[in-house]
Amino acid sequence: MERSVWNVDKQGSPPKLQRPPSAAESVRTLALKDLRVAGRTRDTLLATAFFAGLVLLVLGLALGGEGAARTPEQTAGVAAGAVWTALALAAAVGAQRAFAQEQEAGALEQLLLYPGPHGALYLGKLLGVLGPLLLVATLTLPAGLILFGAAGAGRAVPWAALALTTGLGVVGLAAGTTFYSSITVNLRAREALLPALAFPILVPVVIASVKATSLLLTGGWSPEVTTWVTFLAAFDLGTVILATLLFGFAVEG
Repeated sequence: MERSVWNVDKQGSPPKLQRPPSAAESVRTLALKDLRVAGRTRDTLLATAFFAGLVLLVLGLALGGEGAARTPEQTAGVAAGAVWTALALAAAVGAQRAFAQEQEAGALEQLLLYPGPHGALYLGKLLGVLGPLLLVATLTLPAGLILFGAAGAGRAVPWAALALTTGLGVVGLAAGTTFYSSITVNLRAREALLPALAFPILVPVVIASVKATSLLLTGGWSPEVTTWVTFLAAFDLGTVILATLLFGFAVEG
């Protein structure tokens, strides 16, 4: 629902009804604000990067001892699974921090009064979450592949195809966690409820991303990879559209 803006000039003339900002302007304003805050404070970036690195380290210690006995297909599957587990958990941390910062500053209520469609607020917050998460993914993917032996030591890695798959997977994770974070931000047990609500919905994203990544590492691009990548793109599009339409009910409910 769009809200109008009244403006009174200094001479005390009657207020003039200004045109409310368009959806694109609202998205751009909120996304730039969140990205500037993330770049200045680095809280969200450091939290997501630390969490993703910690998950990779723990999984590396737990699963790395049997690396010599694995086939290349098994190595690729373990590496892909570890990377996407780390990114899924990091996405939940990043989305939770994005809304928690607004709440801690007492700005969440004012944000919801911003003149413009609520769906634009979701898209702006999504871009604000997506920026740091993509940066973390660019570090997590090569680190995870090297840690589990799926890259390095002369192994050929299709980085361009992996970048496409990673981008689509990260968009899906960010879209889901951002929406459910808006639902749980005002709840007392939001840190526990966000993963419980979001992860069942995001299981298809994780499975498709793991499958596409492992197939790319073992055999390069193939029709099966195309199927998984197409599924990721369709899931991302559907999730973003539904979340944009339902965001107003989520934050006001």
